[in-house]
Amino acid sequence: MKLQTPLMKIFLSLTLLAISNLLTAQDKPAPASLEELKTAIAEVLTEKEVPAVGIAMVDENGPVWVGSLGKADLEKDIPADENTMYRIGSTSKMFVALSILKLVEQGKLSLDDRLADLAPDVKFENPWEATDPVRLVHLLEHTTGWDDIHLPEYAHNDPTPATLKQGLDFHPHSRISRWKPGSRMSYCNSGPPVAAYLVERITGQNFEEYVAENFFAPMGMETMTYFLNDDVKDLGATLYDNGNTPQEYWHILMRPSGSINASPLDMARFVRFYLNRGAVDGKQLLSPGSLNRMETVESTNGAKAGQESGYGLHNYTSFHEQWVYRAHDGGVNGGITEFAYLPAAGLGHAIMINSSDGAAFGEISRLVRDFETRNLGEKTVASDYVFSAVDKSIEGYYYPINPRQQVGFFLERISGVQKLWFEDGKLARKGLLDDKTDYFIPLDGKLYRSEKNGLIALSRTVDPLAGEVVHINMRVFKPTSALLVFGQLGIAVLWGVLIASSLLFFPVWAVRRLRRKIQPGAAIRIRTWPLIAGVSALAFLGLFMIGMRDPFGLLGSPTAVSIGIMLSTILFAILAVMGVFYSIRVRGQQMNAVMYWHSTLASVTHLLVAAYLLAFGMIGLMTWA
Repeated sequence: MKLQTPLMKIFLSLTLLAISNLLTAQDKPAPASLEELKTAIAEVLTEKEVPAVGIAMVDENGPVWVGSLGKADLEKDIPADENTMYRIGSTSKMFVALSILKLVEQGKLSLDDRLADLAPDVKFENPWEATDPVRLVHLLEHTTGWDDIHLPEYAHNDPTPATLKQGLDFHPHSRISRWKPGSRMSYCNSGPPVAAYLVERITGQNFEEYVAENFFAPMGMETMTYFLNDDVKDLGATLYDNGNTPQEYWHILMRPSGSINASPLDMARFVRFYLNRGAVDGKQLLSPGSLNRMETVESTNGAKAGQESGYGLHNYTSFHEQWVYRAHDGGVNGGITEFAYLPAAGLGHAIMINSSDGAAFGEISRLVRDFETRNLGEKTVASDYVFSAVDKSIEGYYYPINPRQQVGFFLERISGVQKLWFEDGKLARKGLLDDKTDYFIPLDGKLYRSEKNGLIALSRTVDPLAGEVVHINMRVFKPTSALLVFGQLGIAVLWGVLIASSLLFFPVWAVRRLRRKIQPGAAIRIRTWPLIAGVSALAFLGLFMIGMRDPFGLLGSPTAVSIGIMLSTILFAILAVMGVFYSIRVRGQQMNAVMYWHSTLASVTHLLVAAYLLAFGMIGLMTWA
């Protein structure tokens, strides 16, 4: 489960993993032997102070390497081995899709079934339900339009296991479609448990029992479990976060989304299941056709236009140089997992660490993938498509419109801006804050192949609400103007400069006031409003950083920190308004002109920022709601 916190930290490990994969130097040769690979990974563990890594590498001939390196528990000095159990996080979601597909094969479900018909007792809101209902396929492809689950659901940690229905009823407020279901993909941890609940309704079994009976046991996964049982107590790796701080066992409320404990031996069997196309020891647990469907994205507008990359049924495309893996990763507090396989090459792996160090994990992932693909052939992607003036209209700036968590959209809308332009007959894409450019080869005026791997990874479509958009892998972007893009960045930079200068000027004018060089009244008040507005903004940031040290305890319920965040944002907005109001009121009074215009500009900028934050629901933010 990509479960760490609801705002920023939840993505930290996996974001660092992605950044590391992009930035790690690629001029190092791939490990030529298994021993070289083990040595290189051991060096990463030592250098990055990662306690342990579990590895399950499999090819068409069987296991290549199944085991662990490092310590399962630092305090007890317990070495990790092939039986050590790690939390695999969101990789757990794959078993939800497998369960649904098995019931589809049996004719008990259809991916096109309406959620409202299958489970009328599950609360959700969809303003377009009459014409665009939430369907079963949307739960698995994350195209419901729902927000990701909220902090109270993340923070729930009752060791007494709740039932699936109790978990779904606990805090259903995130299950509101923000756009027409099926039009955009946005990762959401409440879709899988709703799908798992449908398994319970159809079969009459607890979901975890159904998975154990139909998948764990037939695959020979003897210790794999969703719960803290005796095997986990005896074999479970201690998870470490925030500089190797031991983490208590997390009793995840939405278990189907991320609760599984698994060993390298278990994960090797899981990799073989996919490489053998659903067969285990000669018995077909699931048909190859069902796995093909699992590996295909169909419900988004991009997929309907012909895009091939993206998120299928809890199974997505993962790129490494020119090769396209099928994959699902996962993260919990103190643990990261990657499950990936190359069906055409007949190989795959699972990597699990008991640390939140995403950069270290990214290095290990690169080493494993370099080793696996070292002998695979080269691929050439070419096109003879001739551009027209219409095609050139795709050039420009774009901002993302499918945020995973709506609460963070105010930042993502600025930081996630992309630029598209043509260069030497190819479509170039670069994030505004990135230093890496991706290139796409045009297939026609609407579809573009990745230059590296040939997969159709970019499509130009029409969104039913946003109009013309571009789908790039799992993201959706809407055109915007350069003026707006750089205007927003300019205001953000100006805001920071004005806050800093207000703080720097404060000791100067405070001393001058004490020495009676500045008279009381308007000259003092006009300086004070933007100063304390800036302080309140810094207070919000400071409290948020404090809360991130223990988000579940400090932000998941009303505490001094979470209430302080709410009050500081409200105070900031009030002070911004008061600053502008006072600047207008004292306009024309005798005072230093430079001071007046600096204070006025600071107050106006505070007001612009406050209005922006208000538009995105950040003023009066209640993190526990």
